[in-house]
Amino acid sequence: MVLCLLAAGASFAGEPAALPDSVRAPAEKLRDGILAGSRAADWVREITDAAGPRMPGTPGDRAGVAAAVALLKAQGFAGVRAERVMVPAWARGVETGEVSAPSPHVLALTALGGSVGTPPAGVEAEILRVASLEELGARGEAVRGRIVFIDRPMSRTSDGTGYGDAAQVRSRGPSLAGRLGAVGVLIRSIGTDDNRLPHTGAMRYEKGVPQIPAAALSIPDAELLARLVRRGGPVRVRFTLGCHGIPDAESANVVGEIVGRDKPDEIVLLGAHIDSWDLGEGALDDAAGCGIVIEAARQIAALPRRPRRTIRVVLFANEEAGLAGGKAYAEDHAAELERHVAAIESDLGQGPPLGFSWDAGPNAAAPLKEIAALLAPIGADHLAPGEAGGADLSYLLPSGIPSLGMLQDATQYFDYHHTANDTFDKIDPKILDRSTAALAATAWVLAESSGVLERIPAEKRELPAWLR
Repeated sequence: MVLCLLAAGASFAGEPAALPDSVRAPAEKLRDGILAGSRAADWVREITDAAGPRMPGTPGDRAGVAAAVALLKAQGFAGVRAERVMVPAWARGVETGEVSAPSPHVLALTALGGSVGTPPAGVEAEILRVASLEELGARGEAVRGRIVFIDRPMSRTSDGTGYGDAAQVRSRGPSLAGRLGAVGVLIRSIGTDDNRLPHTGAMRYEKGVPQIPAAALSIPDAELLARLVRRGGPVRVRFTLGCHGIPDAESANVVGEIVGRDKPDEIVLLGAHIDSWDLGEGALDDAAGCGIVIEAARQIAALPRRPRRTIRVVLFANEEAGLAGGKAYAEDHAAELERHVAAIESDLGQGPPLGFSWDAGPNAAAPLKEIAALLAPIGADHLAPGEAGGADLSYLLPSGIPSLGMLQDATQYFDYHHTANDTFDKIDPKILDRSTAALAATAWVLAESSGVLERIPAEKRELPAWLR
């Protein structure tokens, strides 16, 4: 099978050309019909109300999988199944924190996902405040015996770019501090709010490095610690974490399809993740994405004519704590990855759509501009080339599948991200419909057009270093 741009005459071949009416008109109908009202928010509510928090390997996770399977079956998807995935499991436990000197203050904190716990009595030490990982590395022996406080704010941006850099503190900080002899780590929450609700999120320990307990402070409490340090004199903190790892558990990727009419073996994958952190309901992260992709596929199925290719919805397991679902999907479907012509992921909450990031061959730029033109009326025509399509799609990179990631306005998203405030009341159905309309129109064009996007060049298919 040739998975590249087809010869002259195909809608994705050669120089940019207007989409044929047989492709464009249904895409416009999808876009406008969904904007007038869809059921995307209903699917978010069904998942969150049925399961609540969906930490990988927990009863809530299993309830989320069951709810998603039932939902896809009820909406007429074909081949609905839960594909088994073994996931790492972890339990949170008790969490307390306080400033013990120079004056007593209770601290709002939460363990970072995957952290080890403290001894039952907790850990207490003088804190060492640093503003970055680079400063931490430069402090050398000054770190030994201290609780490191990494005070690195995240900037508020509409495109969410402030998150990636700030999140390095969460993922890498505990091991760097442990290597230098720290007894614990506290980080300023990776978020943009001013609530006393700390943000959790995954961290990972490097092999051969002492594992020390790690927690995130709510942003007001991080600012309190910073003020105390600036006053001069030692600042001591005591904190207790009851978190611990538990045996790997069974979860599942939830899969359902709208079977293509002419080329059912060719697949356009629409992905989101079904798991969440345990503090809130995971309504924004990522039940919103699940609602978007389910409703987009359902609306495509309701058209008078189904697309040429199969639309496959995949609700991935374990995005938050290790991408086991994405890895399992790539392994379980290795024999058919050559027939995946595109993959799209929705995992940025419910903000208004801005467009898509994309990773494909250079000739994909022209057809994607045609798709962007369809989305211009709803402000979703921005294209960001060379960017990953989404974390769950990472393990598809070696197969060269063109991947797209939905870009949404993230100005408010990181106020709620990974906190107890990620609840269904944050969902605005009308805004969610806009993202659903953008994704549905894009998926229809990719599944219906006679041509396909050029695959990622072979020299750019290596897994990122952090996955290897």
